[in-house]
Amino acid sequence: MALQGPEELGEQVEESEDLDDQDASSISPAEEITLPAGPGGDEEPEEALLLPWDRFSAWLHCICVVGFDLELGQAVEVIYPHHSKLSEKEKTSICYLSFPDSNSGCLGDTQFCFRFRQGSNRKSSLGCFLETTDRDAPPCLKREQGHYYGYVYFRQVRDKSLKRGYFQKSLVLISKLPYVTFFHSLLKIMAPEYFEKQEPCLEAACNDIDRWPTPHPGRILTLPIMGVVIKVRIPTSYDKPGTSQLVQSAQSDSLVSIVLPTIHEVDLFRCFYPVFFHIQMLWELVLLGEALVVMAPSPAESSDTVLALVSCISPLRYCSDFRPYFTIHDSEFKEYTTRTQAPPSVILGVTNPFFAKTLQHWPHIIRIGDMKQAGEMAKQMKVKKLKNLKTLDSKPGVYTAYKPFLNKDEEIIKQLQKGVQQKRPSAAQNAILRRYFLELTQSFIIPLERYVASLMPLQKSISPWKSPPQLRPFIQQDFMKTLEKAGPQLTSRLKGDWIGLYRHFLKSPNFDGWFRNRRREMTQKLEALHLEALCEEDLQQRIQKHTEVEAVDLVLKLKDKLTQAEREQLPVRPGTLAKLTEHIEAVILALPEDLQGILHKPSTP
Repeated sequence: MALQGPEELGEQVEESEDLDDQDASSISPAEEITLPAGPGGDEEPEEALLLPWDRFSAWLHCICVVGFDLELGQAVEVIYPHHSKLSEKEKTSICYLSFPDSNSGCLGDTQFCFRFRQGSNRKSSLGCFLETTDRDAPPCLKREQGHYYGYVYFRQVRDKSLKRGYFQKSLVLISKLPYVTFFHSLLKIMAPEYFEKQEPCLEAACNDIDRWPTPHPGRILTLPIMGVVIKVRIPTSYDKPGTSQLVQSAQSDSLVSIVLPTIHEVDLFRCFYPVFFHIQMLWELVLLGEALVVMAPSPAESSDTVLALVSCISPLRYCSDFRPYFTIHDSEFKEYTTRTQAPPSVILGVTNPFFAKTLQHWPHIIRIGDMKQAGEMAKQMKVKKLKNLKTLDSKPGVYTAYKPFLNKDEEIIKQLQKGVQQKRPSAAQNAILRRYFLELTQSFIIPLERYVASLMPLQKSISPWKSPPQLRPFIQQDFMKTLEKAGPQLTSRLKGDWIGLYRHFLKSPNFDGWFRNRRREMTQKLEALHLEALCEEDLQQRIQKHTEVEAVDLVLKLKDKLTQAEREQLPVRPGTLAKLTEHIEAVILALPEDLQGILHKPSTP
C-alpha cells in the first residue's frame, strides 16, 4: 500500500552541469503562473531577507580594473567589492581578454564582451534564491553555470607622460548574466566617470548596485546608478517571442534617464550586414552546432557577430560553447586549435591574424571587414572555398564547403536589399531580420514540440498510490513519420531537405540540451499532477485500513515528496502544498503520541 517515490524517474532526468542553461519551451508546465510586474522599487518579501552584497551578487560577481604595466604586461589593478574572489587562472583570463590585440588599433573608447570558463565551483549564499528567479527566465537569459561573461570598456589614448606613449585601461564587469545590452549601457555611464574620478566612484557605483532589486523575470525595474536612473524589464519565458512589454509612461518616468527596450538583443542586421546573402546558411550552421570561427578586425565586431549568431536560433538556446572574443592566450587555445581531432562544437570570435593559419582546418569561417553603415551597400561575394583563406587580409565572406539543406530564401534578401536602397532605418531592418529568424526557428521546432507533447502520459493514468507514470521514449523514426503531415511545411514557405536537417539536428548538442530540458519540465509536471491527485485523497480514511508501521511509512514518503516539491519549485496549483501539509499533520495527529513526537515536525509550504 505504501506510497512509492519517484526513483524510476530520478535517473532518467538526472541533469548535466549545464542543464539549467537549456531551452524552456511553449508547453512549459508553469505556463499558468502569472508573474508580478510591479515597479522595481517595491520590496519583495523574499528580498527583505537578503544580506549586504547579496543584491550586488545577484547582478555581478565583481568589477575589475585592468591596466598595462611595461614590465608585467596586463594586470588586474583593482577588484570591487574587495571581498570578491577570483582564482589566479580567472585573473589571467580576464587580463588577456580585456585588451584588444595590438593589431586591432583601437584608439579611443571601445566596448566588447568575452566569455570564459569559471575556474572553481563557488557556492553562493544566494543559491536557492537565484534558482527561483532563474526558473522563469527565457532559455537564452538563464544564469550561466560554468562560465562568466566579461563586459569591457577599454580606453586607449595618447599620453606623452607615459613611457609607452599611451594610456591603456579597461573597466570590466564580471557577471553570470548574459544581459549584453544592459551591461554595455551601464558601462557607458560608469567608465567615463571612473576614468575621470578613479576609485571612489567605483565604490559608490557598487553601493548603488547593492541597493537594486534583484533581476527577477517579469518585473519592471528602476535602477539608480551614479546619478542616472535606468528603467528595464527582465523578460520571462512566458512572453510572446519578438515583443517588448516595456512601455514608457510620461508620468512614472519623469525621474528615469534611460529606458532600455531590451537588455540582451544585439543589432542583427548590423552584425550580419557584411554577409547577409548567407544568413540562412549561417542559421543552419548554428542550429546544427557546427564549428564556426568569426575573423574580425576588432573585438567589438567579433563579439557582436558571435552574439548575433548565437541569438539567431532564438527561442532555442544555443547549447554548445561560444567565445565572443578569443585570444591565443586563452586556456582553451590548445584544446580548440588542435589538428589531431575534428574541431569541437564551438563558435569563436578572433581578431589576431595568427588564427588565419591556426584555424585554417576549421570547416566554416566567417571573415568580416569593418562593419559599414547600413546606408552603404556591401559587395556580396559567393561562398568561398576554404583553401582561398590564407590571411586575415582575405576578402570578407563565408569560407565553407557546406551545402545547405534548405533552398535559399530570396524574398528576405530582396526585402533587406530594398531597405538598404531606400535607406530604411537600421532598427526596422533589424526587426525584419529578427522576425525572419524567429519564424524560421519556430517552424522548425513546432513539429518537435508537438511530438514531444505526445510522449506525455494521459492525466487519467496518474494514480495517487502509484509512482507517476514515465514519459514515453523519443523514437527518431516515429518522429520522422509525423513530418509528412505535420512538418514545417505547415508554417514555412521554404522548400528543401527538411528531413535531412532534422536528422542532423537530432545528433547535435542543441537537440540534446533542448530535449533534456523538455523531459525535465514534463517530469516535473507529472510530479505536480501526482501531488495534486494526493491532495484530493482522504488520507485519514486511508490509514485506518493499515498498520501503524505502514502509516508512518506513508507520512515519511509524503514529507519527502513535499520537500522535493518545494526544492524543485514544482508547477502545482496554488494552495496544493499547503493542503498537503495539512493532510500530513492530520495523519500524524491520528497516530499514538510516541509516534507523533518522532513525526510531528511541521513543514512550511
